[in-house]
Amino acid sequence: MDMTSSAVWFTLALVLITLVLRIIKRKIAVDSTSGKPLPPVVNCFALLRLWPSLCSKDLPSKINFLYNKYGSVFTISLFGNHVTLLIGPEVSAHFFQGLDSDISHGNLLEFTVPMFGREVAYGVDIPTRNEQARFYVDAFRQSKLRRHFDPMLQEVEGYFSKWDKEGIVDLKHEFEELLMLISSRCLLGKEVREKMLDEFYTMFRDIESGVNLMSVFFPYIPTPTNRRRDKAHAKLVELLSEIVRSRKSSSRVEEDVLQKLMDSKYKDGHSTTETEVAGLIIGLIFGGKHTSSHATTWTGACLLSHAKFLTSASEEQKEIMLKYKGKIEYDALLEMDTLHSCIKEALRMNPPAPMLLRKAHKHFTVRTKEGQEYSIPKGHTIASPIVQNNNMPNVYKDPHLYDPDRFGPARQEDVLGGKFSFTSFGGGRHLCVGEAYAYTQIKIIWSHLLNNFDLKLLSPYPKTDWNKLIPEPQGSMMVSYKRRRLQG
Repeated sequence: MDMTSSAVWFTLALVLITLVLRIIKRKIAVDSTSGKPLPPVVNCFALLRLWPSLCSKDLPSKINFLYNKYGSVFTISLFGNHVTLLIGPEVSAHFFQGLDSDISHGNLLEFTVPMFGREVAYGVDIPTRNEQARFYVDAFRQSKLRRHFDPMLQEVEGYFSKWDKEGIVDLKHEFEELLMLISSRCLLGKEVREKMLDEFYTMFRDIESGVNLMSVFFPYIPTPTNRRRDKAHAKLVELLSEIVRSRKSSSRVEEDVLQKLMDSKYKDGHSTTETEVAGLIIGLIFGGKHTSSHATTWTGACLLSHAKFLTSASEEQKEIMLKYKGKIEYDALLEMDTLHSCIKEALRMNPPAPMLLRKAHKHFTVRTKEGQEYSIPKGHTIASPIVQNNNMPNVYKDPHLYDPDRFGPARQEDVLGGKFSFTSFGGGRHLCVGEAYAYTQIKIIWSHLLNNFDLKLLSPYPKTDWNKLIPEPQGSMMVSYKRRRLQG
């Protein structure tokens, strides 16, 4: 009897506390600094109520469910942590264009410090990090991008020349291998490509293992994974430093990104150190390796599942090859508008990162498309869910459908939708410097395949593996191929 009474009173107390919390929330739902309302709050009680509806959904469906219920701006508040989601181009400007003093990654990417080193990226202060970002920008300028074209093309042609006249391959695996070769040639240089490729990527995989939930939240505890990561990082820094020393001692100059980083100078005139160059290269490989291989795979899955657009892309190749007398040239890539749209649409539906995060160092205000203003408090983690932003129904017609024509001159849905309607490569001050490089290598790969092979997707269209911190096409992607003569 006493236990029953206690249970009843405990339940009533919980209900009372919940009601009081709701009343308090309503009373303090205005920011005292700006006088504007705070975003709707999704607290633990709300999440418990919504759990039956959320638990069976994947990440994009969860975010879409919350968007439909709470709108384009809302805060998830759990255990004293506040994450405010900004959904749609109307509320995204400050996220992508705000100064680092106002909004930045803060310590959200602390887990990358043991991976890349304390001398670069999130191991240094913001001014130094910004200068290092400038080194990347300089290395990937359009004028320098042309220099990577021939090495990329040679790697692509060499790789696919080893295919038989016909056969069956796991295209996802093939792209991972090929892009590893391209990266080693264009980013790392011929020393790694010709002499130590396997050694480099064996160590690099140990560094990549630092991207797991335990290492993300506890990057410095001595787990076996973290110890392997640290050991591999030390070896990789020494390997790359030896290449840098060798080039300097012999006065040898190459055309790869490693050389560009070696030649970079800070504003005060001092050059990058061996350790900084190594860290910058490791960070660059990490940022681009999965992005490019996944984007190339998704492009293939989409094209081979949609005959209409496969035909359009193939017809465009015939016309361009006729114009350029059967050769792929850099200027020819710039004319591949249909293929570009096919790649871009695959990236819209399958962005490299599902969500981007920043930390608000000062409060700021956003205005929704309905005209509602919200004050975002200092200290909140700010999330821009790319998987939702790229699928806004007020921007994209039938966003669930693969339709590259939406980017064509007749529709230009991303342009009409606003500046931050397409953010697979970030945007504003945080636009990915490797965007043009990524499109270049993906275009070369698919131009070669479309011109030389008949391809058929044998596997079902791949699902997204949301269990990975960097989502990827799930499982293998088996494709049959048959070599054919180049037409034109």
